[in-house]
Amino acid sequence: MTRITQLPPLPPRPADGHKGLFGRVLVVGGNEGMIGAPSLAGKSALRMGAGLVQIAVPRSILSAALAITPELIGLGLGKSSAKDELLKMAEKSDAVVIGPGLGQTPEALARLQRLVRLEKPMVVDADALNLLAKQKRWPAYFKAAAVLTPHPGEMKRLAKLFDRDEVPTDDNGRIEIARQASNTFHQVVVLKGNRTVVTDGEKVYVNRTGDSSLSKAGTGDVLSGIIGTLLAQEMNPFDAACAGVWLHGKAGELAGKRLGMRSVLAHEVIDALPEAIEAYEQANG
Repeated sequence: MTRITQLPPLPPRPADGHKGLFGRVLVVGGNEGMIGAPSLAGKSALRMGAGLVQIAVPRSILSAALAITPELIGLGLGKSSAKDELLKMAEKSDAVVIGPGLGQTPEALARLQRLVRLEKPMVVDADALNLLAKQKRWPAYFKAAAVLTPHPGEMKRLAKLFDRDEVPTDDNGRIEIARQASNTFHQVVVLKGNRTVVTDGEKVYVNRTGDSSLSKAGTGDVLSGIIGTLLAQEMNPFDAACAGVWLHGKAGELAGKRLGMRSVLAHEVIDALPEAIEAYEQANG
C-alpha cells in the first residue's frame, strides 16, 4: 500500500458564501439512553462548517436533543410513520452520518438498511457498525460511499465477516486488518485508537495527532460529525477521513492543554475545532 503523509487542503470557504454552499448533513441516531450522541455529532458538523445540519432521532427524545444544540434541525422518528420523511431528508442531504446512539433495535436496523441503499456519501459509526457486524455477510445492497469508523472493539466484531478473530495492537497489524476490512467491504475504513489508521485498501494514512484527552465517551461522535461535513463539502471519502482524524486529534490535544488530559469532555473537543482548523490550514495550505 502507498503510505500517505501529505494531507489535502480543506474545502474552500469564500467570504461571500451562503449556507447552501457549505453542505447539508443528516445525523441519524439516538435512543432513550443516548440523547447526547447525535447532538454531539450534529454540533461538531456545524462547528466544522456545514451550512445546515439535521438530526433524525426518536420522537420521544427530539426536544431534549435539540435543547443541547438549538442550531440543529430535527425530525422525530416513530416506528413507521416517519420512514418516508427520513428517506426524503436523506436524499436531500449532501452526506449522512448514521450510528451515534442509534441502538440495536429492529427499528434501528430497518433505518440502517434503508439508508445504506442510497448512493450517498456516508459516515457509518457506533451501533450502525454493530448491526452490520451481526449480519452473516456484508450486505450486497450497501450502495453508500461510506467511511466506516470502528474502534478496536467494533472492528473485532466486523472482522468476523472476513474470518479474523482479533485486532492487533501494533502499527503493521492494525494497518493490515484495516486494509482487509476496506477490501472486503469496499469502503474507506478508519480504525480508531492511538495512531488511527485510515485506508481505502490501496492508500494508508497513519495519524499522529491526538492523545488521551480523547479517551472519553462522546469523542467518537465528534469525529463522525467532522468527517460528515467534509463529505458534504465534496471531499472524497479517503481525503475526508484523513483530514477528519487529524483535526479531531489536534482538537483533543488543544483541549487537553487547556483543561488537562484527564478532564476534557467531548463538547470541549468541539470547542477546540476552530483552533485545530487554523493549525491544519497553516500546515496544509
